[in-house]
Amino acid sequence: MDFGGGSGGDHDGSDPQRRKKRYHRHTAHQIQRLEAMFKECPHPDEKQRMELSRELGLAPRQIKFWFQNRRTQMKAQHERADNCALRAENDRIRCENIVIRETLRNVICPSCGTAPSGEDSYFDEQKLRMENAHLKEELDRVSSIAAKYIGRPISQLPPVQPIHIASLDLTMSSLSAHGLAGPSLDLDLLPGSSSSVPHLPAQAVVFSDMDKSLMADVAANALDEFLRLAQTDEPLWMKSATDGRDTLNLESYERMFPRASSHLKNPDIRAEASRESRVVIMNGLALIDMFMDSNKWAELFPAIVSAAKTIEVISPGLLTSRKNHGSLQLMYGELQVLSPLLPTREFYFLRYCQQIEQGLWAIVDVSFDLSRYDQFASQSRSQRLPSGCLIQDLPNGYSKVTWVEHVEIEDKAPIHRLYRDLIYSGLAFGAERWIATLERMCERIACLMVTGSSTHDVGGVIPSPDGKRSMMKLAQRMVNNFCGSISTSSSRQQHWTTLSGSSEVGVRVALHKSTDPGQPNGVVLSAATTIWLPISPQNVFNFFKDERTRAQWDVLSNGNAVQEVAHIANGSHPGNCISVLRAYNTSQNNMLILQESCIDSSGSLVVYCPVDLPAINLAISGEDPSYIPLLPSGFTISPDGGPDPGDGASSSSAVVARQGSTGRSGGSLMTVAFQILVSSLPSAKLNLESVTTVNNLISTTVHQIKAALNCPGS
Repeated sequence: MDFGGGSGGDHDGSDPQRRKKRYHRHTAHQIQRLEAMFKECPHPDEKQRMELSRELGLAPRQIKFWFQNRRTQMKAQHERADNCALRAENDRIRCENIVIRETLRNVICPSCGTAPSGEDSYFDEQKLRMENAHLKEELDRVSSIAAKYIGRPISQLPPVQPIHIASLDLTMSSLSAHGLAGPSLDLDLLPGSSSSVPHLPAQAVVFSDMDKSLMADVAANALDEFLRLAQTDEPLWMKSATDGRDTLNLESYERMFPRASSHLKNPDIRAEASRESRVVIMNGLALIDMFMDSNKWAELFPAIVSAAKTIEVISPGLLTSRKNHGSLQLMYGELQVLSPLLPTREFYFLRYCQQIEQGLWAIVDVSFDLSRYDQFASQSRSQRLPSGCLIQDLPNGYSKVTWVEHVEIEDKAPIHRLYRDLIYSGLAFGAERWIATLERMCERIACLMVTGSSTHDVGGVIPSPDGKRSMMKLAQRMVNNFCGSISTSSSRQQHWTTLSGSSEVGVRVALHKSTDPGQPNGVVLSAATTIWLPISPQNVFNFFKDERTRAQWDVLSNGNAVQEVAHIANGSHPGNCISVLRAYNTSQNNMLILQESCIDSSGSLVVYCPVDLPAINLAISGEDPSYIPLLPSGFTISPDGGPDPGDGASSSSAVVARQGSTGRSGGSLMTVAFQILVSSLPSAKLNLESVTTVNNLISTTVHQIKAALNCPGS
């Protein structure tokens, strides 16, 4: 971008032709030098301006105007960020106000069931609340002590039910009249019907020294169990005869780790256990640093971790090496499969890092019942049994990681038929998915850290390592945004609604307000659907990566062929890369397509987004891409959990069997998702035209994909 290029101020003002303002576009070298100077000194003095003038061949007045305009732009960016923060704080205070009003409105007398009257009743209620809190605290302490010595907790009081806050009014009643809204519409949008936002403690929970000691004991016991799970083979783990994966022998496990009470006696609760080992290109201390930071952990696994937070650091350990001093944290994590058809899994858990010996570390997670300390914390019978990873340093910056996943899950709702086999096989949240993602992301980080560049990596278009890193950061933000857009995470406060009107494709839509600096401001409509394809995941991924077939499904190319104008490799697999694409014979010559594709043994992603040419040039020049607005769309592809059907499409009889969930052949589960900006006004309402547009867009795209892959219609 050119900030206030040269003007006619340096010419004779008596000439009427030269009195008109003339604009001068700076060269890329001039802009790069000015930006570098601005980072060092936003307010250069006259001597510095004269030096820049001689160096760049610009008039001192041009230099002065450029810095003035750049400071003005910087100030505007900061003001926008401050406004976003203030709006978020205002919304939070408004929600708290609603909760307080609802609480006061619903206060009733426990004896007679009527609303209390008089001023004394308020103070009496506060006194009773204080006494109740004190008694509950004493009961929790006694229960904790008893649990330590008798091996089982004292029965707890029933949890206090959280207050449901009315959902955002989306004004969608008109959809029903036009036949677009399915029967679940009212349920999804009425107050209190959607899953409530997970309650994270608004104020830090105060833990006593005894509480922390009990947590340390729980973590130490979990570490012992995890090490035996990670390092023991038969009879604890048995090799599967079908796929060679490790399968936990429950009888051996229960004999080795007897428990006072097992949730598995409940028919609604089932166990998932898996183990996998890989060598990754990252040293052990770097891995530990990423796992023990909740934000870095979520960044490392954007397709799996939809939300993460460190609630309390119980024991910090040694942050540099953690030698012989364990680091213990209380954390919250929400895990997902990228489809609007599946709910997320939420856990409060202790994460414990301990060095076992020289060059060997263990990181173990185990569920923790936070509801004993915070009455509004969500309580679930699903729990994370000792799970985690064993990290062994190898030469040349590599590490061998052994991953163990062991959970007990209570499905609060029936699993969608498309995902039943994938969930029950343990692949959806299993160790293989975690460690395959870790291996791929470590390769991506290694590529990001490489200082040299080659024409193979960047196609000769991106000239510098800074430009490469800037493009990779921009693409990573695009992928993170896409994963969040199709998540069912309650932390995003978006509620999915099913649309009818299509006999083949069930489209789900959600609405959310976008205020982040790196997204278009306003109301964004997300739409997604998941379908089954009788084709292997690898072949579906190859179809989306093939530039020759892109015109068959991509509306951004307007049916035209595309050309890759820049390319950055992200790993050893050729499918892991970032591309900048340009469509031929299109009227929008100023618009490019940024795309990142990711593939590993657990599945793949193809995410893309339109970005204008000046923004791409800004990133390629090495500038900070954080403020480039992105609204990505794309596809997720995963195995369906069934047997491999081979490389071609399966027969129509296999398709019928697949739909009936009996004796089916394996294939792919593909989720297609789009985002459109409904309005740049945050207070805008959802209208029928936007819903119809996105519904037709997804339905047409799915139809074209099936036709191109020669798949049956349903």
